[in-house]
Amino acid sequence: MALIVSISGIRGTIGGKPGNALTPIEIVNFSSAYSSWLYKQEQYQTQQLSVIIGRDARVSGPIVSQLVTNTLLACGINVIDLGLATTPTVEMAVTHYKAQGGIIITASHNPAEWNALKLLNSKGEFINAAEGELLLKMIEDSDFEYAPYHKLGEYSTADFVQTHIEAILKLDLVKQDEIKNRGFKVVLDAINSVGAISIPPLLKKLGVECVVINGEVNGIFAHNPEPLEKNLSETLKAVKEHKADFGIVVDPDVDRLAFIDENGEMFGEEYTLVAVADYILGHTPGATVSNLSSSRALSDITQKHGQKYFAAAVGEVNVVRQMKSVDAVIGGEGNGGIIYPPLHYGRDALVGVALFLSYLCETGRKVSQLKENYPIYVMEKTKVDLNPSIIVDDVLKIVTEKFKNEKINIIDGVKIDFAEGWVHLRKSNTEPIIRIYAEGKTSDITKELVKRVTDVIL
Repeated sequence: MALIVSISGIRGTIGGKPGNALTPIEIVNFSSAYSSWLYKQEQYQTQQLSVIIGRDARVSGPIVSQLVTNTLLACGINVIDLGLATTPTVEMAVTHYKAQGGIIITASHNPAEWNALKLLNSKGEFINAAEGELLLKMIEDSDFEYAPYHKLGEYSTADFVQTHIEAILKLDLVKQDEIKNRGFKVVLDAINSVGAISIPPLLKKLGVECVVINGEVNGIFAHNPEPLEKNLSETLKAVKEHKADFGIVVDPDVDRLAFIDENGEMFGEEYTLVAVADYILGHTPGATVSNLSSSRALSDITQKHGQKYFAAAVGEVNVVRQMKSVDAVIGGEGNGGIIYPPLHYGRDALVGVALFLSYLCETGRKVSQLKENYPIYVMEKTKVDLNPSIIVDDVLKIVTEKFKNEKINIIDGVKIDFAEGWVHLRKSNTEPIIRIYAEGKTSDITKELVKRVTDVIL
């Protein structure tokens, strides 16, 4: 059993003892503290508060949702329940309904035994580090209380998926007519979750024929839900069998997006953002942003368009903050997360699909041909186990000093940019390990870069 409490929310496995899993006690305490955090914000002290909630299709979802809902109501907060909904749908609904916050009940790409509460502010964006620290302190101090009977919150439901889709179709760079004229056929792996109730309606509006696999919305995932090649053998095969133009793969809450080309080969999560950015930059000059562990290919494409690329610390909230500070026209994370500001500041697979289809129309190319135009890098992710007595920050300082003649970034661990690639080291907050992300133009180069750095650590 596992329980991870962080500034961005709480996640854990279902079943077990309090303190060691995501039990009803943890869910109620966390929801109570979130309510108290909302009340303590000065601008909300004199008004009735509302919170949007939505969930992915996990088997535990209804129970967790009811616990969250009833806790919020008991705290005197109105709840607008979207039911089954994608993460970006909940994010957009927060601002649409002028709610003071939102809670997304999803463990994202984690296996079916996990669930989580992800917390949003009034902008429909994840709460930041300072806000999260305050909330964690409230949990520690049991700094919350419940409303008397005559001030309990009110419960209502809403369906926001169609509104989300309509907002995407209104975007200038979503070429609805051109997409319809191309007569695309795609295979969608909906991983038995809310992708099955959100992406097919979007594709239907765009005139795209969609073959859905793993489309039963039951939360019993047909394979490991992280959209990586090693988990997608059935999907890769289905794209070829159905002679589709390409395949679409999402995670259970539909904020990550990966494509498969017409030959049944992975386009690559890292290149989802690269391709969409290439399209956006061709029409809207401006900066781009991704996190430090994302592919250098985005920087290369940005420079090709004569624009500036900026890196952010890992985490959507950090990417969004950086995007706002440089007025970026597109951004996201290399895990297939597309953040397109004209729609909203959140990773959104639906808008990524629409923009990718528009780009295919503009270029007239097949998906495999698109990939041929991009710089190819090979990424490797690993970790180094350390003796528990070792102070990880001291190790990172040693690495920084050793490679001080290279380009160094220390906003999130240590990232070393070499001429032939990069290595990013991040410490874990829960284990005595250092996570290592590296990228080079070939597998051999990447492995050699990792060895150069780990030789210093070990």
